[in-house]
Order: sequence, then C-alpha cells, then structure tokens
Amino acid sequence: MNNELIMPKHIGIIVDGNGRWATKRGLPRSMGHKVGAENLKNICLYLNDLGLKYLSVFVFSTENFKRENKEVDYLMDLFVKMFKSEFEEIIKKGIKVVFSGRRDRLRKEVLEAMDYLENTTSNNHKCTLNICLNYGGQSEIVDMTKKVCQLYKEDKISLEDIDADFIRKNLYQDLPPVDFLIRTSGELRLSNFMLYQASYAELYFPETYFPDFKEEDINKALEEFNNRNRRFGGN
Repeated sequence: MNNELIMPKHIGIIVDGNGRWATKRGLPRSMGHKVGAENLKNICLYLNDLGLKYLSVFVFSTENFKRENKEVDYLMDLFVKMFKSEFEEIIKKGIKVVFSGRRDRLRKEVLEAMDYLENTTSNNHKCTLNICLNYGGQSEIVDMTKKVCQLYKEDKISLEDIDADFIRKNLYQDLPPVDFLIRTSGELRLSNFMLYQASYAELYFPETYFPDFKEEDINKALEEFNNRNRRFGGN
C-alpha cells in the first residue's frame, strides 16, 4: 500500500456475501461462513499492521435470527470456536476486542466466549476490534435512550449534559465516529449498521463477496477513501 495514504481512524465493515459465495461454488452456506470468519481475522490483522485504530465489523444482526435454525446454530458454534481458539494471533498482536449488541437470545456458550475474549484483551492498546453481534443500529439508539433516561431519573445528569458527544459516549461502546464504511457483495444498503456513528462516514460498496475480500481489496478501498473530499456539510 502507498505509505502516503491517510488511514481512517475508524473503519466499519458490513460482512456480507458469505452464503452467496458458497452457493455460487456449490458449497453449503456454512462453508461460506467458515471461510468468511477466517478472512475476517486476516483483515483485522492486516489493518492492525497498517496502523488502524478502530475497526467495527457487523457479523450478525438482530434480524439474522430469522434465518433457519440450522444456519443460526452453526454461526453460534462458529463464534464460540473463533473467540475461544482461533483468535490467538489477535490477542498476541495487542488488539483489544469489544462487543456491541444485545446479549439476550445468545446462548450461554457464546456469551462466555465473548466475555473470555473481552477479558483477555482488556489491557491491549493497539487496534480496537468492535464485533457487532446480535446488533441493530435502531436497537442501539433505543437502548442508549433508556440508559440516558435512567441517568436523568436518578439525577446523575441534567438536560444540559446531553449533546451529540454525550449520546455517542453512551452507545454500546464509546468509540469515535466511523470515517469509512465498507459493505461487501455489492448490496447498497446500511442494513441498520451504526446509524448514529456513521452519520458522516464515506460509503464504499465493492461487489466482491466477503470471503474474496483480501488485502489488495483493502488497499483499493483505502485509495478510494483518500480520493474522497470530506466536507462535513461545508462547500
């Protein structure tokens, strides 16, 4: 990659196309999820080496529970395996892992694997990997509103304390705004991902299915980001 390129502070990736990648090759959808999970780990490591500070990845939405039980069960088993035994290099590289989303509907084994990974990496200070699991942007805003209302009810804050920055800090994770949002597979939707944080994000929609989204595709995306003129409402 061109060393003169400016690295975004916070990149968001909507992981999309795993199932279609597998179907196109005559493979079960589960194989697409497996290959996609391995690729996600590699992309995180690559972006960490490039100096990225924050990476948020959308791996399972609240709506994904509507899929067939067999596929949902496979994904949950895959999360447990990845978080407990496949993230050793993530841990060694000094990457901090946090999770965004609701914990309800997640199996005990999944919650335990999530807690293990968060606790194990809590003192890491390089890139922060925010895994959005059982996540929805609208649900996040609802949960944040309930949290803020409770703080106000308990007289811990005043109305004057509430501004845009305060709202951001009381979302699932206190992270900087998303600068660059990538959705693989060619779909042109945000699909309820980080609606508040991505208000001014540059959007990028490569047609590549996620399992095929490799380092060279990341480099191409970063070049595209550097060609954008970010005006934030200015002329």
